[in-house]
Amino acid sequence: MSRPTRPPRFWETLAVIVVKPLSWLLVKKDWRNGDRIPRTGGVIIAANHLSWTDPVLLSHFLYNHGRWPVILAKSGLFRVPFLGRAISSLLAIPVERGSSEAAKSLRISEERLANGCAILFYPEGTCTRDPDLWPMVGKTGAARLALKTGTPVIPVAHWGAQELLPYGAKRPRLFPRKTFRVAVGPPVDLSKYADKPLRADVLREATADIMAAVTELLAELRGEKAPETPYDPSRR
Repeated sequence: MSRPTRPPRFWETLAVIVVKPLSWLLVKKDWRNGDRIPRTGGVIIAANHLSWTDPVLLSHFLYNHGRWPVILAKSGLFRVPFLGRAISSLLAIPVERGSSEAAKSLRISEERLANGCAILFYPEGTCTRDPDLWPMVGKTGAARLALKTGTPVIPVAHWGAQELLPYGAKRPRLFPRKTFRVAVGPPVDLSKYADKPLRADVLREATADIMAAVTELLAELRGEKAPETPYDPSRR
């Protein structure tokens, strides 16, 4: 049976009541090219990751541009009373890290895409560890899904969430009020991989193309030149 592309009305309404006012209160908005977000059909939104506030702020952005954001969340959260029921009802996808069960999240993601959902991916897998906060080398899950299903990948870059709540900080920096900047690019061109087997090297190259698109957008937002080689935490 097909699953809805939006959660049940009660949970959607509850989430919107909480998230939208909170987002408007916390940050000013500088949103660019939101019309590039497809309004219908399965789509992968690939974004950089700067802060634990990213999912809230980006979810507001996507919702305001016509898409319900389906996020990936740590599996442990699904076992927390009430919270687990809430995020499950909001169509979140559980992620088992460091386990053979991790592939389940990709299978669920594939089902969500087939049913027209918009999945918010952070290909880096965690907040960037680059000293200057540029995107790191990405993991291959989003590229694998895109190539396997033919789903478009929309690159999104954002800047400012790290000023509100830097990675590792416990208290937000509310004043002065920060600006959350978002830029959306055209779909990443992955056509050159269409007829290739999903080998590790192909997935790494496709992932590099996705991250390059996100990085280019971030460079425009920051008005700076991005590093030629992305930070790779596995080599540090």
